[in-house]
Order: sequence, then C-alpha cells, then structure tokens
Amino acid sequence: MHTYDLLVIGGGINGVGIARDAAGRGLKVLLAEKGDLASQTSSWSSKLIHGGLRYLELYEFRLVAEALAEREIVLNIAPHLVWPARFIMPHVPDLLPRWMIRMGLFLYDHLSRRSTLEGSHGIDLSVPPYDSGLKPGLRHGFMYSDCRVDDARLVVTNAMSAREQGAQILTQTACARAQREQGEWRIELVGDGKTSEVRARAVVNAAGPWVKEVLNGNLGQPSRDAVRLIKGSHIVMGKRYEGEHAFILQNDDRRVVFMIPYERNYTLIGTTDILLDGDPGDPHASAEEIAYLCRAANRYLANPVAPADVVWTYSGVRPLYDDGTSDPSKVTRDYTLRVDDVEGRAPVLSVFGGKITTYRRLAEHVMDRLAPYFPDLKPAWTGTAPLPGGDFHPAARREVFLDLARRYPRLPSEFLHGVHRRHGLLATQIAGDAKTAEDLGAHFGAGLYEREVRYLCEHEWARDLDDILWRRTKCGLHMTPDERTGLAGWIATH
Repeated sequence: MHTYDLLVIGGGINGVGIARDAAGRGLKVLLAEKGDLASQTSSWSSKLIHGGLRYLELYEFRLVAEALAEREIVLNIAPHLVWPARFIMPHVPDLLPRWMIRMGLFLYDHLSRRSTLEGSHGIDLSVPPYDSGLKPGLRHGFMYSDCRVDDARLVVTNAMSAREQGAQILTQTACARAQREQGEWRIELVGDGKTSEVRARAVVNAAGPWVKEVLNGNLGQPSRDAVRLIKGSHIVMGKRYEGEHAFILQNDDRRVVFMIPYERNYTLIGTTDILLDGDPGDPHASAEEIAYLCRAANRYLANPVAPADVVWTYSGVRPLYDDGTSDPSKVTRDYTLRVDDVEGRAPVLSVFGGKITTYRRLAEHVMDRLAPYFPDLKPAWTGTAPLPGGDFHPAARREVFLDLARRYPRLPSEFLHGVHRRHGLLATQIAGDAKTAEDLGAHFGAGLYEREVRYLCEHEWARDLDDILWRRTKCGLHMTPDERTGLAGWIATH
C-alpha cells in the first residue's frame, strides 16, 4: 500500500493549486479527481481574473485587495493563459452617480499595487471604438483594467506543474471512503473499475460543490459548516461589437453583467446568480436565465439580442460558504478553511468557497494551516514560478508567437495561433519536427490536428471528446457536427 503525505480530493482550480504548492514544498502528494480536471465549476466561469469591482459595494475589502494582488501575480506566471483587458462601464445616471463610480474605481486602482495594468479613467462613449454596438444615448463611461483567462487550461497547467514537482494526478478516480487509522488516513480509491487503497498523513477536501458531501459522507466527519450552491449561467452569440474591450453593465436589479469578446468571433454575456437546490453535477441555463441576460444586454446594445441569437450556453455551480445571506448575489465570495484532527494527527482540511482569481493565495493559506503537521515544510514558492509554457514576460506575448511563426513558416496559421494560445512556449513540443500540415496528421477542424490531440491525451490527461473540445481547447465552438463526430471516431479508434 502506497503512503503519501497529502491526499487532495478534487481536480478543480483549488485542488490542483494546492497539489502544486504542496509538492513544491517537499510533500509526497496524490490528487484524486472523480471526473476530468476542471470538469465542473472551474471550466464554467466568466473567464476572468479580476479583483471583483462589485464586491466593494458589499464591503469585501480584504477579498478585493487579495484578488487585485493575485491578478498581477497570475498574469505574470501564466501570460499565455491570462491577458490584460480593458473594461468599460457605461454610466446610467439613475443607477449610480458618477462620483460614486469614481470613488469605487479609485479604491480599485489603489487597494493593491499595480505594475502591469493601466489605471481607470473616464471616457467619451461617442468616440470610436468605444461607441461600437452601443445605443447612441450612452455618452459617458469609465474604463478600468482586469484580466481574461482560459480557466480550464489554467487548471491543467497547474496540474502539469504539480506533476513536475512530483505529485501524482489521478483523474476518473473517486475517493470512495476514508477513515483514520493509527494516526493516518486509510483511503479507498475507485477508478477505471478498480479499487485500491492508499494511506495519507493528511487530507485536503477541495471537492467544490461536493465539499460538504465528501466531508460528512466519504470522510465521516460531522460539520456545521454549510455550502450555498449558486448557479451562474452564460450565453454566447455572434460578435456584437468591434474591439477587444469588454463591458461591465449595470442592470436595473443592481447586479452587473459582463459582455466580453470571446473566441475571436463571439461575444460572451454572463452571469446569473440562482440558488440551486438540485444536483450540481449537470447544470443548464434555463430559458428564464437566457432571457434575463438578453434583457440586461439590451439595455445598452443598439441592436437588440434575442434568445434565438444564442449559439451556446454553459452553467457552473459556485460552492459559496453559507454566511446566512438570503440574496444569492450577496453571499460572500471569500473562502473559509476548516481543519479537523485527532490529537494533533491525521488532519482533514476542507475548502469552502473561493474563486479562480485567488486560487494560488488560497493554496498558500492551506499550507499555512497544514504547516504544524509538517514541520519540515519548505517555504512558499508559487508567487514567482511560471506555469508550464509561461516563462516569458506578459509584454512579450506577441513576440513569442512571431518566433513560433518564424520557426514553422509552412504550418497553418490557424494551428499556430491555437497552440500558441493554449500552450505558450510548449507549442514547439507539439509542432515538433513538422514542416507542413501533412506532418501534423489528421485535421479535425478549427485548427485542431492529430498531433495536438495526441499531446492532450498523453500529457494532459484528456480521455474523451468533451475533455478535448470544451476544456483543453474551445474548438468545439468552432467545429461542425460532422467534424466533432469525426474526432469522436478517432478517439474511439485510438
């Protein structure tokens, strides 16, 4: 029976971030994920690394300050997956006065040090390109900075980094049950139809929407801490305006909705906040949510959008710590860590809440809480260590692509753009010695070639069609049904 220092349950952003941090500090780490990496909440976000401007209204100053600091750090350690974006907030006088927005943006600019991102300022919405797509009556607005992110790939690259540090990553593997025995955890794992047992000195429960279920059921630990499951849905439609800037839109119910350029030819609009009582494993956008997002956007768009314009929807379930707030939009987005042990041994630490922006700092806090159980723990290290493929300055992103294009002048540009955006400096590992498109193998559509698919399966734990089309890449949005069927056939054969 194998023995580990730490078992991490859950392969979302918090789980892989903790596994990476712990392995780099000298612990022997095993991560078990019952499905695919990022197969739940972590791949269905608003695709933002942001401070949370609207949280200032809820007086969540500590959370906002931490998120703003992490925004800069994650941008620098993963510049291929996180990139700066300018956000425009059109001003609607009957919702918030201009002085209040200016004050909020001043705080947003100064709650944490900025080294890369630009500050905020007022803008004239009648001046191109900021007038693109907006109603003519909108004249004044404000511009500030945040970042966009490929959320699922951020999870995968953290898992790859954890593996580089010695962690073992098991997908499609569930923690069926665990119990304390002689000062350690004895754990039963089930994966690929097989059952195995391991031992661990400590367990981290980062099961997201299932954190309470895992703690009370699989680990047999009673707890009064509770989770509020909040469904957030997004809609995607054809591009609604020109430019790379995003919009943050104030709605008449005092919520905000983001409108973001997405995958070159699309616009992403989200999100909703709906209390979920059912199964968090398979959430879907309801007709009411789709209509709500369309109405929110139509308050600002010159050409109205309708549910019929929507080409894709997705929904994620945010496992927020239950602080007793009745309004789903006002439940804290901060995280809570709970540790339980027996006579100072065999601890289990459960993660309640959290957001993708603060995953790295959350992992450091987890290690701080576990430090008494591991006296030889090495110091924190993830704040400056690049993630795989991201060892370059954010300002050099374009130059990195140009170097790739110069090295492979005869490979299709769509392929080069895709592997650069998804893999950064690791793109050359995929292209390898290829000289022409024929060397890349079968083309499945949208610039996705057999050589990259093999890499995703061999190095990134991809197993099925969804793993490849909707998490490791977003090619599913660009491919025809026949192309998707062709890739499914290839996977079944190979």
